[in-house]
Amino acid sequence: MGSLELEPPNSNTTPKPLDSDAEDDDVSPIEQVRLTVTNTDDPTLPVWTFRMWFLGLLSCALLSFLNQFFSYRTEPLIITQITVQVSTLPIGNFMAKVLPTNKFHIPGFGSRSFSLNPGPFNIKEHVLITIFANAGSAFGLGSAYAVGIVNIIKAFYRRKISLLASWLLIITTQVLGYGWAGLLRKYVVEPAHMWWPNTLVQVSLFRALHEKDEQRMSRAKFFLIALVCSFTWYAFPGYLFTTLTNISWVCWLFSKSVTAQQIGSGMRGLGVGALTLDWSAVASFLFSPLISPFFVIVNVFAGYALILYFAIPIAYWGLDLYTAQRFPIFSSHLFTAQGQDYNITAIVNENFELDIPKYKEQGRIHLSTFFALSYGFGFATIASTLTHVALFYGREILDRYRASYKGKEDIHTRLMRRYKDIPSWWFYTLLIITVAVSLVLCIFLNDQVQMPWWGLLFAAAMAFAFTLPISIITATTNQTPGLNIITEYIMGIILPGRPIANVCFKTYGYMSMAQAVSFLNDFKLGHYMKIPPRSMFLVQFIGTILAGTVNLAVAHWLLNSITNICVDDPHSDSPWTCPGDRVFFDASVIWGLAGPKRIFGTLGIYGAINWFFLGGAVGPVIVWVLHKAYPKQNWIRLINLPVLLGATASMPPATALNYNSWIIVGTIFNFFVFRYRKKWWQRYNYVLSAALDAGLAFMAVLLYLSVGMENKSVAWWGTNGEHCTLATCPTAKGIVVDGCPVN
Repeated sequence: MGSLELEPPNSNTTPKPLDSDAEDDDVSPIEQVRLTVTNTDDPTLPVWTFRMWFLGLLSCALLSFLNQFFSYRTEPLIITQITVQVSTLPIGNFMAKVLPTNKFHIPGFGSRSFSLNPGPFNIKEHVLITIFANAGSAFGLGSAYAVGIVNIIKAFYRRKISLLASWLLIITTQVLGYGWAGLLRKYVVEPAHMWWPNTLVQVSLFRALHEKDEQRMSRAKFFLIALVCSFTWYAFPGYLFTTLTNISWVCWLFSKSVTAQQIGSGMRGLGVGALTLDWSAVASFLFSPLISPFFVIVNVFAGYALILYFAIPIAYWGLDLYTAQRFPIFSSHLFTAQGQDYNITAIVNENFELDIPKYKEQGRIHLSTFFALSYGFGFATIASTLTHVALFYGREILDRYRASYKGKEDIHTRLMRRYKDIPSWWFYTLLIITVAVSLVLCIFLNDQVQMPWWGLLFAAAMAFAFTLPISIITATTNQTPGLNIITEYIMGIILPGRPIANVCFKTYGYMSMAQAVSFLNDFKLGHYMKIPPRSMFLVQFIGTILAGTVNLAVAHWLLNSITNICVDDPHSDSPWTCPGDRVFFDASVIWGLAGPKRIFGTLGIYGAINWFFLGGAVGPVIVWVLHKAYPKQNWIRLINLPVLLGATASMPPATALNYNSWIIVGTIFNFFVFRYRKKWWQRYNYVLSAALDAGLAFMAVLLYLSVGMENKSVAWWGTNGEHCTLATCPTAKGIVVDGCPVN
């Protein structure tokens, strides 16, 4: 045997690939699957190889390090599994050429022999390496969600949390959902109708990369050239000429106008005319636009323009909604009624709870116009998602759910029967151990996490209840509703005044569900690629543990080595502003410390925002009625309110600059290039995306290690930031803010 196999194929299988296209029963009922996924499998391909372990663990550790590192930057970059998917192919082929092929025996494995090089680098090894990498990117989130709790405790609240409590919190929140997700595979992975559209992109890219490439400009050569160019270029926006990150020419023309800079600032305003020559600004928050279909870009643009260029200007300048002009137009900060930054630390008592007298002394918390409305649109998005899916996909989802337990198996499920399945006790054991450890954390380290033991069980119950329906929605419609706002809203009502308890409840409730869906999504990818299930499970589990540990190590290093990390000062050019953690912190204050009653309830001033729930729920009903009344008008059905209303869900911390650049670049490549240079797009589009991410990441780390740690900088006009410092000023008369002209 050429490699250490965790699970050999069942003895009754043959090594000959099975091709059953000739049989009607073997045709997938989903056209996209028929066009993308092959009906063949070679069970003799080695999977549990040294190459897979080495490249998989390395990729997981490297991505978790880089993504956590970049999460603190003003323009955070999330390096996804596609970068590893493209870059590890030439490395795997190289290892297949140079590693020794000698066989040897390992004590305890009987007469079985092993080799560091069992043959050519194959597609199944490549899939498992990519699954490792996906764990390293926290399944697309960049880093473990619970690291945000550690960040806000140490960098914003200026309190302490032990490494043990931090590690247990990160690992348990990442692993908890795996327990019940594994038990749901028969409902949302095995059925042919549960087709998970997102996985087909990966399948398509795997097939493209492993087909013979005899072109003069191979994908590997193109990747290397693009990587070198990206690596070299980022020295300019990343260090030598940082103004290239955000070119807001309106601010340059109107250097003394607050209103003009509010309109033109790409970072702190509406971003009219704001441009960038920095890939990190293009790919931040919204991921690479090169891998987003054009119809998604159109929907995002429609919602973004509707909210940012219609709703916000009317609310701010037209209606002066909630005395909007006392505050900046675009900010995630919290303010007093006089327009000053709210002193959060002053209202936190020794027990890490709300100090009521100090809170009354400062007065009620106020939000910027955009931040307040962003929560409103978030409410509307949640409600509209449920209504939209029920009306437009309800019958389809119900039929497919029924098919999940009485439908006929397709060719892919039958091919997977060749491999030993995962025993149910693996998942039960994992679930019991994770819940037990989480309870230990909540009971014996409660002074650090605040959450009571019943809060953990309630959060887990919520996540479990939503995992199956949300998995079905994702598997059939490619829409994944989130539970973050609902979980923090509920816990804020039940247990107000305790910010860390709120974010812990949100993390256990939201992330365990999100991790479960990601787990099932990867299992569907393995299902299509015919990866042994036990190998998939262990790679995901080990990758998650490794990634979470590396995330914590990087967070601990940066939080203790960078002075004033996470300080968001408009007059500072520090790149360490922690935009995501800033929003996470403000959410902990709004929902946890103050509580929703003091913001969106009877004790607050934003109670009317709750009407967005009703508006979001009714909106899809109107679209559905119009669709039924005018069935020949197909464009009506394309109105997707959850996408439109949720277009700016990443704002803040994402800014207008990120959306402008993402929309422009995405349109160029996924409309014009795709339409007029389709062969080039097919060969090089994903490769270019991966190379841009990788080159930027390596140069950014090099810059930090070489000049960043020594605080060496270049001082000239081109490194003075965005030149839009007045964008953070209010426009109301009589409001005095340092650095702003008096109105």
